[in-house]
Amino acid sequence: MTQHSLDRAPMVMAGLNLIQQAMSIYDSDLRLVVSNRMFREMFSLPAELTERGARFEDTIRHLVERGEYGAIDDTEQAVRSRVEQARAFEPHYMERTRPDGRVISVEGAPLPEGGWITVYTDITQTKNQEALLRARSEELSDKVLAYAEELSATNRQLASTIAALEEAKRQLTETEARTRLTTEMMPAHIAHVGLDRTYTFSNRRLNAILPGRPANIVGLPIDQALGDEAFGHIRDKLDAAFQGQASVLEFTHQGTSRRIRTAFTPDRREDGQIMGVYLLSTDITEETQARAALQQTRRREMAAQLTSGLAHDFSNLLTIILGSQSRLQRMDLPPGAPELVAATLSATHRGGALLNRLADITGAREWHPQPTALVPLLRDLEMLAAPALPATIRLEVFNTLATQRLMLDPGMIQDALLNLLLNARDAIGASGCITLTVTPVQGTWADFTVSDTGPGFSDAALSHAFEPFFSTKGGEGSGLGLAMVYDTAKLAGGQVHVANRPEGGGQVRLRLPLRAAPDPVAPGLVLLVEDSADLREGIRAMLTGLNHTVIEAASVDEAQGLLAQVPEIRLILSDISLEGGQTGLDLVDALPTDAPPCILMTSLPPEHALHVQALTRAPVLRKPFTARELGAFLTTQGPNK
Repeated sequence: MTQHSLDRAPMVMAGLNLIQQAMSIYDSDLRLVVSNRMFREMFSLPAELTERGARFEDTIRHLVERGEYGAIDDTEQAVRSRVEQARAFEPHYMERTRPDGRVISVEGAPLPEGGWITVYTDITQTKNQEALLRARSEELSDKVLAYAEELSATNRQLASTIAALEEAKRQLTETEARTRLTTEMMPAHIAHVGLDRTYTFSNRRLNAILPGRPANIVGLPIDQALGDEAFGHIRDKLDAAFQGQASVLEFTHQGTSRRIRTAFTPDRREDGQIMGVYLLSTDITEETQARAALQQTRRREMAAQLTSGLAHDFSNLLTIILGSQSRLQRMDLPPGAPELVAATLSATHRGGALLNRLADITGAREWHPQPTALVPLLRDLEMLAAPALPATIRLEVFNTLATQRLMLDPGMIQDALLNLLLNARDAIGASGCITLTVTPVQGTWADFTVSDTGPGFSDAALSHAFEPFFSTKGGEGSGLGLAMVYDTAKLAGGQVHVANRPEGGGQVRLRLPLRAAPDPVAPGLVLLVEDSADLREGIRAMLTGLNHTVIEAASVDEAQGLLAQVPEIRLILSDISLEGGQTGLDLVDALPTDAPPCILMTSLPPEHALHVQALTRAPVLRKPFTARELGAFLTTQGPNK
């Protein structure tokens, strides 16, 4: 029970005690939950029988023994009978005359959570008025009087029934409203389809899962509401669900570039007859992207384990060959031999370069997204590619993304795009045009498409483009360029696709998750809490380089003093280990609710107890870090977030 509820309890009881009717509520275990003063006074009950938790059986026994129900031969049988009736409680209305001659009405109704409420009303005066009417109305026939009394009793019972129905209606309305609110808050489309394949229920989340589809679809046929493509994906599973088979389906909706998971649950009556199908659909695009990235990382780890030993032995062999060829170069060789030695050395060096490329693919490459401005990224890419492109090949770059800052790994994306540009250059030949286009796809993906005016991909290239060591360049290619692009896409949770354009030329589309970068942190006053003077100096320089101003402290006490005196502080950057007996965690715990956000930093290993606890309190920045890493971290975790 909340404090608010506790504060209101005396007020509720005061109100109940003012009611001129006796009232009691018993729970499903036949124990008293609440009763008012009139209940105790009407039946002259002792205090222990009107306290919370009093047993219904004890109250009945007290009333039976006192003669409330008249002369009874078997007290225990009478108590047992009334307790059994209470356990099988049904709504009721009755009137009975008490031993003292007073008449009461008894009206009971069950409660949704179990148990029941009973209201006792003294109707003695009403009954006396009816008797007086009978005595003074000699002109009225006995039959009319009997009808009047019967009508009066029926009206009272009808009023009780209407009240019970109104309460049931109110509870049903509240339950329905809570259910609908719950379904609307779910990040999924929840619906029911009847036997005629039309929606009988749906929350308004379909257009969040499939953009462009209607939100209010109750009464619409499912194929019309979903559209041809989505319905085509689920038709077979839906048919199976109407046959009683529950299932789960994942599919990619090309129209919206979303990955959707739909669960089908048959709606069965108690007799087993299918009355419809429940559908639960969720957008798992981000989950799929993360899963693909994890799978690629695991595949790369396996590849690294398999190739590391071979690469080591191959490297030793290349070293032996290089040594032998170097000695041969110093010998007096017959004509033609120096050329053979030079060719062998060239092939050996190419083997070394190949080993480096293998290391790039199977080594510890990870996708580290950070806020990246597209315009400078693409401008730098043009500058990098320009020296490698002859004057007869033109490079055109088009960026149609409205969001100019994305969460990308700029190094990896530049390497991948540069690789594609150089491949396009080799495919074009003497002259032509290379086009790089950046476009959004349904707010979910960012497409980096490189197309050229060359001859396009051969059938073999389309089938094997991403296989390591496959190349159409003969001896000039390593066959690892597109494999590295594929690796980059998968590490980011994206895709890569090769195709030939209808108008001629090849096209490679690098599709990456579209993640808009947070707004940059506005420059402000930062409280730097660090016990090492040398580290404070270095971190202060990083912060000022990011246009922040800095004040410093070495302990929790100093930091708290500055926070109390300088209200302009917008961010706290604190080490976990500080001077004195307190840590950065103590500082976080002592901050008031209106304090600026706090970021913790540490060089403690991730498994250290303080590091583990810190992750539950605040964002944690691992030491050592560069100014660029600090800026990226502040962008994603700073005060604007």
